[in-house]
Amino acid sequence: MRSKSDKPSENLLDELQTALSHGTVARRVEALRRVTDLFINNAVDYSDEHIRVFDDVFQCLIEQIETSARALLANRLAPIAAAPPRIIRTLALDEVIEVSGPVLSKSERLDEATLIEIARTRGQAHLKAISLRRVLSEALTDVLVARGNEDVVQSTVSNPGAQLSEGSFTDLVTRAERDDDLATCIGLRPDLPRHHYLKLIAKASLSVRRKLETAHPELADEVSSVVQEATHRVRAAAMTRQTEMARALVRSLHEDGRLNEFQVTSFAEQGKFDETNAGLAALAGVAVETAENMMIESRNEGVMVLAKVAGMQWSSVRAIIAMREKLSGGSKTDMLTLRDAYEALRSSTAQQVLRFHRMQQGTTPAA
Repeated sequence: MRSKSDKPSENLLDELQTALSHGTVARRVEALRRVTDLFINNAVDYSDEHIRVFDDVFQCLIEQIETSARALLANRLAPIAAAPPRIIRTLALDEVIEVSGPVLSKSERLDEATLIEIARTRGQAHLKAISLRRVLSEALTDVLVARGNEDVVQSTVSNPGAQLSEGSFTDLVTRAERDDDLATCIGLRPDLPRHHYLKLIAKASLSVRRKLETAHPELADEVSSVVQEATHRVRAAAMTRQTEMARALVRSLHEDGRLNEFQVTSFAEQGKFDETNAGLAALAGVAVETAENMMIESRNEGVMVLAKVAGMQWSSVRAIIAMREKLSGGSKTDMLTLRDAYEALRSSTAQQVLRFHRMQQGTTPAA
């Protein structure tokens, strides 16, 4: 066996295979330790060809060795960026979490396809290890959110390096209705889209109100107003730069007389929730907050009321409803039924409903 300072030669694999062809498990483990030392001490200097040789050696040595030796190898190789890729994949696919865990959570040598394969086929312990990685793509978090248990999902959402898709956010916000801890984790994410944040707050405020009113029924009215005011403060604090820019754009268009139904429809067709909401509010003559509350309702009546007050055609309303469906990931709406309902809705009725919404929220018509 060569010294630790030597680089592997082309015949290293042959030498080891000859030495271990009739060796005991103990000899294999010792050889594995020495080869691992040799690799780690010089990893930054090895060429791709050297790494391929080590890869073959490791694959040969881990056959028929105990779990503890494989786990030790995984722990030592996982943090190394230049670790041999095939042995890393082999360790990651190990069914024993003590072996696969360190590689799944730390190794940057694992490719995306392997990680997704493992996330789709292995158990919750493997998913939890993956959720701890420094960076998680949307494709990977989609699987973790869909298959993961409460612990896995919480770990994924709490990971600042996890990228979450629109679909995952929709699923998570729905789950959060039954899980206060998850709701808190989601709400703290800086990348949470505003329309999801508003839904989260709306559900959370209702939950808090019910708990407080049950505990203090004599203060029900006071509790309701306090919770509502707290929700308004949180909502204002959650205003993102993107939302501010969207509202400023719509305000500018409105002041210049360039905001019209066509522009709002265009916003909706592009999936721009903030711009659509602000534009619809301006055309309907209501506060943006009032329109927001009506836009995030699960039912479509609020949108139709705003649109009717704004004097919009059905084609524009359909575009806004389609945007809501896409953003929320909800089921397809029967557009024909909604069209009939919208055409039957009288403007005077819509005005009355809108006044009721303003009264509930204590808002005044937009200037």
